[in-house]
Amino acid sequence: MTGAVPRPAAGSGAMFDRIAGRYDLINRVISLGTDQAWRRRTVEALALVEDARVLDLATGTGDLAIAVALRHPTAMVVGIDPSEGMLTIGMLKVRKAGLGSRVELSTGDAQALTFAAGSFDAVCMAFGIRNIPDRGRALREIRRVLRPGGRAAILELSEPKGVLGPLARFHVHRVVPWIGGRLSRAPEYRYLERSIAQFPPATGFASEFAAAGFTVAAVSPMSCGVVHLYVGIAENHE
Repeated sequence: MTGAVPRPAAGSGAMFDRIAGRYDLINRVISLGTDQAWRRRTVEALALVEDARVLDLATGTGDLAIAVALRHPTAMVVGIDPSEGMLTIGMLKVRKAGLGSRVELSTGDAQALTFAAGSFDAVCMAFGIRNIPDRGRALREIRRVLRPGGRAAILELSEPKGVLGPLARFHVHRVVPWIGGRLSRAPEYRYLERSIAQFPPATGFASEFAAAGFTVAAVSPMSCGVVHLYVGIAENHE
């Protein structure tokens, strides 16, 4: 007798393989169309110079990597992600945008980067750090591959606060899983609310960022605190 196929681990590449086909659509719907604006702010926070080398972690379908390349025509962007399904869609988008010569996507693990120390001028990540089992290790790897003075910009969902916090929390905990489940026809979006609730508050994550060897330059809440943008500058330990 054949047993049931086990469900992919929450936050794993296999989990994202299951929802890759509708991931972009769901992002636009559940963010009310603001997710691309959040990414544009992330790109600006990198403060890139000419001919910069940029690493995009948890690149998924490549939205942030593409945004970097479009905003900075001389930048070279490397994106990595554990989900082959997401990367397949991302590579199609890169080719469609005519960016195949400047954007390279491949499988990889943010906790064990294969790049040499100081290989990149900037590192970015959107909606990926909360899915990484060992955040501290990933942050230290980001610091290792950054040149001293290079910037890391991390965009992540968070528990909304403030006057509109209750309404925003209702959207995150009730509306988002329902819409995500309906559009993706998969239960994975129930994981989203749990992962947000388990992620540390902004001050806590900023402390983790600093402990990994960064000077925290900015912690910026957006959209009633639904997301935060964390910007760190790699310290020189020489």
